[in-house]
Amino acid sequence: MLTVHSVRFYRQELKTRFPFRYGIASMSEVPHLFVQAEVTFNNVRSVGMSADLLPPKWFTKNPTSDYETKDLPEMLSVIRHAANHATSIKKAPTFFGWWRNLYRSQMKWAIKNEVAPLLASFGVSLIERAVLDAICRGSNSTIHQLLRENRFNIDLESVRPELKGISPSDVVVSQPSNHIHLRHTIGMGDPLTDAEIADEDRIDDGLPHSLVANIRAYGLTYFKIKLSGEEQKDRDRLVSIAKILSKEVTGRVQFTMDGNENYAHIEDFRDQFESHLSNPILKPFFMQGLLFVEQPLHRDFALDDSVQDALSNWSAAPPIIIDESDADLSSLPKALSLGYSGTSHKNCKGVIKGVINAATLMHARENGRNTILSGEDLANIGPIALLQDLAVVSAFGIKHVERNGHHYFAGLSQFPDAVQAQTLKNHSDLYQQADSGFVALNPQNGQLNVKSVTASPFGMQELPDVSLFEECN
Repeated sequence: MLTVHSVRFYRQELKTRFPFRYGIASMSEVPHLFVQAEVTFNNVRSVGMSADLLPPKWFTKNPTSDYETKDLPEMLSVIRHAANHATSIKKAPTFFGWWRNLYRSQMKWAIKNEVAPLLASFGVSLIERAVLDAICRGSNSTIHQLLRENRFNIDLESVRPELKGISPSDVVVSQPSNHIHLRHTIGMGDPLTDAEIADEDRIDDGLPHSLVANIRAYGLTYFKIKLSGEEQKDRDRLVSIAKILSKEVTGRVQFTMDGNENYAHIEDFRDQFESHLSNPILKPFFMQGLLFVEQPLHRDFALDDSVQDALSNWSAAPPIIIDESDADLSSLPKALSLGYSGTSHKNCKGVIKGVINAATLMHARENGRNTILSGEDLANIGPIALLQDLAVVSAFGIKHVERNGHHYFAGLSQFPDAVQAQTLKNHSDLYQQADSGFVALNPQNGQLNVKSVTASPFGMQELPDVSLFEECN
């Protein structure tokens, strides 16, 4: 039995170290939302939390709407709707039954109110994660254990009939890894070398700023390169990146490319990709290190039927996955039927949805397909969101994950000292005290040590004191 008694919201305003450019947006300030849920599960009452940034233009990518007056109020309204329905479900027989009820109600409401499905599912995921955290704490179990043993009663076949006979234990690894490779984001506006940084833009917080400085500080070997869709601009930048990585990285360089929905047709992306391949520096760089390409087409037409012919006629295409197009439970099966190789996992799209997608990709592999479940980022930061995301990525056995929150934010410096101290005390393998005094992520040899994360209920050992944050209605 599961009952959600209450959901409360808290907010912390954050500023980036320098602007994070992705797609049509450039983020320099953003609210960080904390969600607290009080639940009773199997007669045990407990409290759990989740958190996430409310970033501009990722869930809707509407270039004309104003963030403060339109986008942000809509995000908050969607999250509140999910919370209100979550508390209206009385004594659900299982967690999975409660989740399906919440998901269906939210998506039905979203259709009626013309809310983007990706945003609607974000609202579900925030409530879902807080409830999962509460259940883990009340059960004295980790998220890995509860998923592996299917104590959430997830019925995969009921969502996708082709998954008959598959259980969560088939896609959740028997033992989560203690280390995950950090795949460093190279944003469209990121300086590649220290020499590129103007004096007025230099940051004095003790953390690396340029690509070269990050490689040297963290020992990076995995990267994610964001594309603008402008052929010459991208080629010049890719050549510069290739030269830097070949010089600075010890060992094999592996990278992904993010199309950021910048292309109208697969043929447009193909033309630019093949043009890049004709460059004598980029051809070996791509052939030796490119793992996959993420979401080149805009979500409005990425799943159009015409994509199937375009991909089937491109025999030398790199593996291409969806990200923003993975908006609802129908998205991944549709993408696979069109010729895409898989999808991304982000907790903002849902933990249970991630399990369902992992099972779908496993089923496709059993039928001869090469599939990908990647780990991607939404500028995740601690003290909650990053740790919960790493816990799920580890449970799925994903070997490398895009991380950029540590790059665009100065660690946990904008959170209260007590929150920083608690995080460092409980997760001294993942975090360190930076020379500047604040608590920051501590990548070593290009990897994150997540042993304390996987040993905690749902990523974090203790809940932060919510009285330290601003409560919002």
